[in-house]
Amino acid sequence: MNTIINPSKKDWTKILERPTKTVDDIEGIVNEVFIDIQQNGDTAVAKYTVKFDGVSLENTIVSGEEIKEAINLVSNDLKEAINVAKENITKFHAAQKTKKVFVETTNGVECWQEKRPISKVGLYIPGGTAPLFSTVLMLAIPAQIAGCKEVVLCSPPNKEGKIHPAILYAANLCGVTKIIKVGGIQAIAGFTFGTETTPQVYKIFGPGNQFVTVAKQIATKHGVAIDMPAGPSELLVVADDSANASFVASDLLSQAEHGADSQVILVSTSEKLITEVEKEIKLQLAQLSRVEIAQKAIDNSKSIFVKNDEIALDLINEYGPEHFIVCTNNNDFYVDNIENAGSVFIGNYTPESAGDYASGTNHTLPTNGFSKSYSGVNLDSFTKSITFQKISKEGIKSIGKSIELMAAAEGLDAHKNAVSIRLKDLK
Repeated sequence: MNTIINPSKKDWTKILERPTKTVDDIEGIVNEVFIDIQQNGDTAVAKYTVKFDGVSLENTIVSGEEIKEAINLVSNDLKEAINVAKENITKFHAAQKTKKVFVETTNGVECWQEKRPISKVGLYIPGGTAPLFSTVLMLAIPAQIAGCKEVVLCSPPNKEGKIHPAILYAANLCGVTKIIKVGGIQAIAGFTFGTETTPQVYKIFGPGNQFVTVAKQIATKHGVAIDMPAGPSELLVVADDSANASFVASDLLSQAEHGADSQVILVSTSEKLITEVEKEIKLQLAQLSRVEIAQKAIDNSKSIFVKNDEIALDLINEYGPEHFIVCTNNNDFYVDNIENAGSVFIGNYTPESAGDYASGTNHTLPTNGFSKSYSGVNLDSFTKSITFQKISKEGIKSIGKSIELMAAAEGLDAHKNAVSIRLKDLK
């Protein structure tokens, strides 16, 4: 990790840059794939599956037999672990249900709001070097609780043309209605336009690499909503001498192993801790199976020493981390004043990986500074709020004059007349 001592505030933007390509670098490739799939459907999807995933498939829809086979391949211990996670994720997301909001704003004017599920949602689950079956739980469980009718899952096939058994097990457990072996840009394009195999959806969920992130953003240009721009994983830890250096190092590495384009940052008011953490990283890094990936991410990452908690907090809010771990003597200060973070983990015994798997919170979170304006996935992500109003004769008499005056002031005569004609009828 690159160590930076007391950086000037004018340099923060440069120091906190993510190691990601710009949209301009990727958009041309994504648009090319989108146009091809919009025009040629599954034929184009198959072409890109060969090109990007290195496999040719006769049928991309996962069959009932494949699901049965996958269930048998998942060990009982892993099934039990998945069930524990499912129970906690369900508890936390079910608790987010809200009742109808009803207000009589004035006598005879009733207004209320109700939440309805998004009918058709698409879940993108990364495969590749780390098949994220945990993300299935994070997306399919709230979709099920919300009552989404169609829950379609896309995930890239491996070289044998299969999806990881744990992904299929989790999808079947959580009520996914259709599973398709397609990944990357072509999966997002399929969700966007619909093909002979992939249904068009109203909203796309799920993390991915930089190409998937840009593809999701381009999908919005074609009228399909997305959860958020969720790209390469990132973590910021703020720690002082009260923190355990080996714990901090393990947390930084837990995110670094996601991918070479991941970024981890340590912010500390203790140069001693920074030195200890860097020693621990070297020791722990050598023991990892994904050491080469983690090393590349660590090379892109930084340890930043600042003089006090106030400066640290300002820097952290400027960065807007996806994951934020707080291990200091002054945890309440950070918890009470953090403005920009996807999910916060407090204390020495709250590893970020708890949120990734089994504590109950959702791990699909805004990256690349989008925590300044986006929330992580939650139950509301799978619903939309519809407002209703009902006005009685007394109600229209009460607010009618105000509506007429406002409509006239805006020069909208028909708006005014829609009220005037009713008021006249009531005289």
